[in-house]
Amino acid sequence: MTPTLHSERLEFAPYRSEDEEDFVTLLRNEEVCRWMGQDQVPEEDLRKAFRMMLTEIYPKNLFDVWGLWHEGQYVGHAEVKKTGNVDGHELITALAPAYWGKGLGTEVVRTLLRHAADNLGLKEAYGMVGAENAASLAMAERLGFRHVRDVVGDDGSVTKMVVISTADVL
Repeated sequence: MTPTLHSERLEFAPYRSEDEEDFVTLLRNEEVCRWMGQDQVPEEDLRKAFRMMLTEIYPKNLFDVWGLWHEGQYVGHAEVKKTGNVDGHELITALAPAYWGKGLGTEVVRTLLRHAADNLGLKEAYGMVGAENAASLAMAERLGFRHVRDVVGDDGSVTKMVVISTADVL
């Protein structure tokens, strides 16, 4: 079961049905999608994905996924799940643009790494960062992530696969 986590300023809480609009609004934001390296997903597909979290992912304990809350406000999304790119787990994060540049991304990733080590027993975790996402790449470097390889999409876009030992941040 996905636990509730806390960092210095954030609460990582499993989603509830009343969080659907926040989730959809975040992942329909053009800037968020751009920096996540994905096209905008149709709203109905996001709603289906949200409902699947509540009806499949949480009940079957498939992976951990949270809404991120700061002072009672929804600020983003986070996941730790198996990745199809390598044999391992990936950290996925998305913050609303109003919360960029405040150190919350670093706080999210550190908390996810602690959870991955302490609760999931993971020795390392991966991330996928768009090659143009200078802020996230700089954060990953500061935290100690190492470049594994570039993944080139069908459209020619480049995503940097990075990895970190969970012991490096603890």
